[in-house]
Amino acid sequence: MRFTNKFIPKVAAILVGATVMATTVSGCSQATPDTLTVVSHDSFVFDKTMIAAFKKESGITVKVLKAGDAGAMTNKLVLTKNQPIGDAVFGIDNTFAGVAIENGILENDKLTAIDFGDVCFNFDKKWFADHSVTPPSNWQDLVKPEYRDLTVVENPSTSSTGLAFLASTVGKFGETGYLDFWKQLKANGLKVTAGWEDAYYTEFSGSADSTGSRPIVLSYSSSPADEVRADGKSQTVALLDDAFRQTEYAAVLKNGKNPVGAKLFIDFLLSPTFQSTVAANMYVYPVNKTVALPDSWALWGKPATSSLGDNLDINGKRSEWLANWSAIFG
Repeated sequence: MRFTNKFIPKVAAILVGATVMATTVSGCSQATPDTLTVVSHDSFVFDKTMIAAFKKESGITVKVLKAGDAGAMTNKLVLTKNQPIGDAVFGIDNTFAGVAIENGILENDKLTAIDFGDVCFNFDKKWFADHSVTPPSNWQDLVKPEYRDLTVVENPSTSSTGLAFLASTVGKFGETGYLDFWKQLKANGLKVTAGWEDAYYTEFSGSADSTGSRPIVLSYSSSPADEVRADGKSQTVALLDDAFRQTEYAAVLKNGKNPVGAKLFIDFLLSPTFQSTVAANMYVYPVNKTVALPDSWALWGKPATSSLGDNLDINGKRSEWLANWSAIFG
């Protein structure tokens, strides 16, 4: 996605610049081990081409350890912080960044922005046409009877996408109204999955890679660009009002075996070599605004027209929101 700087979530206390210098940590050896373990969420794409390019630059071979959605990954890193399972992490976002910092899992509490995107609902145009149902015009419509049993979202306790939408409902309805909306969603047959991949690739009918039956899914504004068919048109549409701007970060894990290599890796993620692959591989926008985006994004990967949640105290209120949400959904 391509946005202006004013849209990137303001997490000044968390984000420390757009670059991380490849300096050694005090007390660490100058030597750089020749392997690096990167813990990531399931949607991170660092393929053989990128592994080879990074190794050519640094002499380091990367192993990617996928650990679920961003929320599950962050929780796993907290549980293993005394014996970290990797050297670097990719995919902690602005909804879970506070968890990482509070629990001291990051070197110097530093996070570096790598990409960003808008969390919003997508719907399957063909399903609605085939069933002669008018699609929703915004996500507030999803409690209406005509959309019963049609929607799937991600669990906010384990998914950053789900937590982003939970924050959006607080932003829209306030602390006294958001739970009533969730109760209405549940009564209207809402399905909840653990993470984005389950929701999008298993439950959603609009994905070419899915056999799902639900035509409305919580995803991203750029997702329709991944569903362009042979006629040059996308099968899906994103609801661009009242989205949530999500930023993903990389960081050096505290007490990892290769902090020097981890910093070199973060530098590589910010390089044009990697940034030019972000849109096509992960369907989010690179932070490097000079990188060209796929042609289809001009039509099918547009940014949100409005967003919610930017001014919420997500870190301070997360536990309360999740407890309240869990009381409804069990």
